[in-house]
This record gives sequence, C-alpha cells and structure tokens, in this order.
Amino acid sequence: MTNLKPADPAPAAEATVTAAPAAGPARSGWRSLLPTMTPWLAIGLVLVAGITLFGLLGPLLVGDPRQIRDQGLTPPSAEFWLGTTQTGQDVLAQLAYATRGSLQIGLLVGVLATALSAFFGIYGAYRGKFLDDAFSLFTNVFLVIPGLPLVIVISGFVPRESRGLWTIAVVLAVTGWAASARVLHAQTLSVRQRDYVAASQVSGERPWRVIVVEILPNLLPVIASQFVFAVIAAILGEAGLSYIGLGASNSATLGTMLFYAQNGFALSLGAWWWFVPPGLMIALFGMGLSLVNFSIDEVINPKLKNLRQHRKRARRALRLERELARRSTQETDR
Repeated sequence: MTNLKPADPAPAAEATVTAAPAAGPARSGWRSLLPTMTPWLAIGLVLVAGITLFGLLGPLLVGDPRQIRDQGLTPPSAEFWLGTTQTGQDVLAQLAYATRGSLQIGLLVGVLATALSAFFGIYGAYRGKFLDDAFSLFTNVFLVIPGLPLVIVISGFVPRESRGLWTIAVVLAVTGWAASARVLHAQTLSVRQRDYVAASQVSGERPWRVIVVEILPNLLPVIASQFVFAVIAAILGEAGLSYIGLGASNSATLGTMLFYAQNGFALSLGAWWWFVPPGLMIALFGMGLSLVNFSIDEVINPKLKNLRQHRKRARRALRLERELARRSTQETDR
C-alpha cells in the first residue's frame, strides 16, 4: 500500500502534460483567414453545395421545362415528382433550370458588387486626399438613395425584350455596392497605418503592389463576407423584381417561377407544389449562405473568435477536471 501513494500525482501530472498539447498549435498564415469548422458552418456548406449541385447538374437530368401537357395541376406523383403547372409543365424541371438562373444572377451580382466596393473603398482609402473625398462623396450618394425604388425604376425603363440576366445583374450590382464600400474603406484606413505598409511605401513599391500584396490579404475575410451578403441580396432582389413582373424576361429563375405561380392562381387553387419549391429553395440557400457568413464573421470580429476559443478552453478544462476527479475516485476505491 505504501508503494501506491507516490504514484498518485503521476496520473494527474501525466494528464496535465498530455492535456496541454490538446489545445493544438496556434493557427497562423493563411489558415488564420479561414473560419473554424463548426456544426453551423458544416450545415451551411452542405446546403450551399447541395443547391449548387442541383442547379448545375439538375438541368442535365430533367426534361424540357417548357413542354406543355394535358395534365394540368397534377399533384406530386411517381411520374412528376413535384407535380405540374396549370399548363402541364413539369415543376421539377422548371425548378432545376430556375435554380441555375438564380445562381447565375447571384454570382454575377456578387462579383460585380464586390469589385465596385473594393475599387471605391480600398483604392480610394489608400490614395487619400482628393481622390478619397471624391470616392467617399460618390459612395454616400448611392447610400442615401433608396435601393428598392431605384431598382424598380431602372428595371421599369429597360424594355422587356432587353431584360436578360446580365441586365438585371448590372442593375442589382449598381444599387448594392455602396454599403460594402464603406466597410472596406474603414478597414483599409486601419490597415494603411501599419508598419509593413509604411515600409513598402518607403521602399518605393508601386501603389497597386502595396494594395495587392500588403493590404488586400488582410481584407480577404471582409471581402468574402461582403461577397456572400451580395449573393444573398441579389437572389432575394431578383426574386422580388420577378414577382412584380420586372425580372429577366428571357431566363428562368426562382423569381419567375413565383411570378407564374401567382398569375396562375396557384395559391387559390391549392397547388402548393407550384410555389412552395421555389420559395423553399430561396429560403434554404439564403439560410446556408447566412450560416457561412456568420462563421466568416468570427474571423473578422476578434471578440467572437476569442469568445469561441474561451468556451473551448473552458469545456476542455471541465473535461480534464472530471477526468482527474474520476481517476482520484478510482485510486481511493483501491
């Protein structure tokens, strides 16, 4: 029995030593720009990836969405998984093509709006002086203009036959970049004051190289968050425009599906399979992107990141304490 007592601290010390590396090495470099994998991020990635694959591969696996049949308003069945419209068109085929159209608009608007906000926000803040004042004034003008009425007015003046995906994408991008530009402007002003940026300027580096090499990598999480938000806003904005008849006239989108379902009195006729799938697709895709955006916010906001790390350390310490208490109880029982 006396030989067992000196061995008591050993498991505790060994557990303490082995528990120390459990925290893992600190994330550095490009890995620090990536969000931590969490259940919410995993759900968001699965939703976004699943809907994207459906939009890319779905049109290759379904029939012609414009084919008219004599089976109008057929409920979901083995032949038509999501039923048919008032004119007998397959809802599943329409949903596949409409999802692809909405994804195209979301991607186009995301790229265009992010490029505009990065140019006016980052370049103007770095150059400073008159150019920064001019860019800030231009950005503020777009900020105070109501976005939805401006989109409706611009779309209303464009002839219906000219309202394609690119036209709607440009309209949505022009009216949705200003808020992101203000955020990037503020972040660039903060990064511009750091020592390595000043060292690059003193060494005679060109402005474009300082922006691309020294400033832009520090703004990638912010830009990614703004891009995701622009995609969400674009899909919702296009759905709203299409619902009131101002969307893309020669393209199938989720908004045009809702528009034709409304004109076909789907709600009054109880044809839920006509309007629920596109609405649910918009909701699920928006939720997936929002979950991804919340995870990106942890990279941008140090408070959120430190809070999650603090919770992880607290849970790890609690597990270690319980393990030590369990081993101590076992030794006492012996």
